[in-house]
Order: sequence, then structure tokens, then C-alpha cells
Amino acid sequence: MRTDYGNASGMRATDHLTIAGKSFTSRLLMGSGGYSSQQVMMESLEESGCEIVTVAVRRINLQAESGRNLSVQDLLRAKSYTLLPNTAGCYTAEEAVFTAELAREALETDWIKLEVLGDRETLYPDASELLRATETLVRKDFVVLPYCTDDPVLCMRLADRGCAAVMPLGAPIGSGQGILNPYNLDMIRARVALPLVLDAGIGTASDAARAMEHGCDAVLLNSAVSKAGNPALMARAMRQAVEAGRAAGRAGRIPAKTLAEPSSPTPGLARRS
Repeated sequence: MRTDYGNASGMRATDHLTIAGKSFTSRLLMGSGGYSSQQVMMESLEESGCEIVTVAVRRINLQAESGRNLSVQDLLRAKSYTLLPNTAGCYTAEEAVFTAELAREALETDWIKLEVLGDRETLYPDASELLRATETLVRKDFVVLPYCTDDPVLCMRLADRGCAAVMPLGAPIGSGQGILNPYNLDMIRARVALPLVLDAGIGTASDAARAMEHGCDAVLLNSAVSKAGNPALMARAMRQAVEAGRAAGRAGRIPAKTLAEPSSPTPGLARRS
């Protein structure tokens, strides 16, 4: 199958990520929490090449600060990042809707990463509350990007309710376990036509590449970079992994086999008589 990959620069120029009619050259989305300092955060974001950065509405100061230090959102806007506020820390649909409305007023964006948690230890989403919040926010003209489990049926229901993308976890938030159930990811990809963003569980660059090879359109991560020994270096690795995984997924891997197969043809080989 022919692709539009002439070279690396051509790939980035033509293979854009499009969500709700807006296009981005990077398929890596980054979080802004957990860094040791704002400087480390900004260096890491730059190395990642990302364009979309998530901000936890309930954990940042949404008002302009009067001191010398800029707020996180001011720093990100100064570098022209697209802000994606999230509803982290919400446990009911009502809480999540209120937080989304607060974000829209303060940050002047209709985009929201919707999180409605159901358990404080696993941080797994509450499916019923998530669906309720989605219905309300879509009616209020939000662009909803829901964090959800890797349940194909739930992803289909979210798509039916008007989400702009689905964002299943690969593993629990911050666990670094990578993709625990690639079979479910494949089923979601086959059944949901919306952009598919792997959200949560990434531990290292190979996890990000694997997600893209399984047909994800993008990867969203935070802890894998912010808590790395060298965040900026890990951010660069994630950028390269997402690009490599995207190319490999589109190129098409060879079938996995149980026995060896020579890479060179055997007919016509010179043999000793």
C-alpha cells in the first residue's frame, strides 16, 4: 500500500493529527504536572515537540498572578501551546461539568479533557458518570476528549454521544506499565472511527511506539517524562518514539511466524556437487 512517507520532514508536513477540525503536526500530547520546576517543565515540553499541553484546572491558579512568577498557563501561552484543561480530581458528573465550565470561562477554550474517577486507588474512570458528564458537556458545545478504560463498548458509547476523540488508558495512571491489553486497543481501533489517543500508563519510549503501531492516532503522557531521571531527554525520546511508531504502523509489519524464514531466496544457490 502506498503511503505519503517520502522522508521524515515530509511525514511531519503531510501526516497531521486532526481533532474537531483542528490540525497539529505533533502526535504527542503532554501533561504539565509533577515537574521539579517550571524550567524543567518548559525544557521538556520543547524537547517533546508537542503542541497540546494538559493543565489540571483544580490544581492551578487560573487567575493572573501579581507576583514576578508567571502562572503555568501564562508560560504555556507565551510559547503558543494549545491548552487542554482537564477535570482531574472529579468523582461525579456534576463536579466535572462545573470544572469544565470554570475552565472555559478562565482559559477561553471549549476543549476539555474529561476525567470522572471512580476509585481513589486505581484512579479508574467511573463509566456511568463519565457518560453522564459527556452528554451534558456535548449539549453545552464543549469539545470533549474523555479519559476512559480500554473497554471497546464504552469507547463506542462515548463516540455515539458526540466526543471528539476517545482516550483509553494503557495501564493505571502513573503506573508506567505500558499497554497491558493490546487486544482491547486493537478492538477499539477497529470499532471507533474517532481519533484514538492512548492516555495513561506509558513508562518509556517503547510503550509510546507500541501504542502508535497498534493504530493510535496520538499518545498523551505526563509522569513518564516529569518523573524521569532526565525529563528533557525522555521527552525527546518520546517524540522520536511516537514518530517511529506512527511510521511503522502505517508501513505494515511482517507477519509473526514460529519458524525461521530466510531473507534471501534459496532457489539457484550454488551447491557443492
